Amino acid sequence: MPRQPRLIIPGLPHHIVQRGHNRQQVFQDDRDFQYYLSNLEEWKQALGLTVYSYCLMTNHVHLVVGVTDETATIPEFMKRLAGRQTRFTNQRRKRSGLIWEGRYKTSPIDSDAYLLGCCRYVELNPVKAGLVDEAERYPWSSYPARIGREISDWLDEPSAFTALADTPARRIACYRSFVSDTAESPADSVIREAIATNRVTGSAEVE
Repeated sequence: MPRQPRLIIPGLPHHIVQRGHNRQQVFQDDRDFQYYLSNLEEWKQALGLTVYSYCLMTNHVHLVVGVTDETATIPEFMKRLAGRQTRFTNQRRKRSGLIWEGRYKTSPIDSDAYLLGCCRYVELNPVKAGLVDEAERYPWSSYPARIGREISDWLDEPSAFTALADTPARRIACYRSFVSDTAESPADSVIREAIATNRVTGSAEVE
């Protein structure tokens, strides 16, 4: 059976998931996480992407990125991130071979409501996995920077986040309330199904 092609729609933000090869652990210590994030910052700037949200779990990553009108930008971005992390990991551990699955998954996001929902979904991953009891306690996601607990000069703010309130403090309060409700929402199942099947995340079909 032929593999389902990735769906990339120019101009829309995309939810991206890449897993370790055979679901193996990719990030084993702080240096692994830090190296990936430094490359995420570098390549987002070099390729003109926006990064709205991220979460690095031990054996997979979630990214929510905005792209230009170039459909090749996401493949180039992911190639650079994966390639550098593979070389870094293999050199550190004196090994060779793959550390990532051959194909990452993508899901274009067709509305601001689902964009903010995707950010929440991504940043709640460590809570859902039982690693922490609050999203802000996990150091390898965008959530601490989003709520002002950490300083980031490269994380981008979705327009849907800006629209939450008229001041930064109120926006943070609204978003914290949104994320602190960890109960499964109808949007969560839409997001999960869309990324699993490389389809659009949202309520409308995008041609």
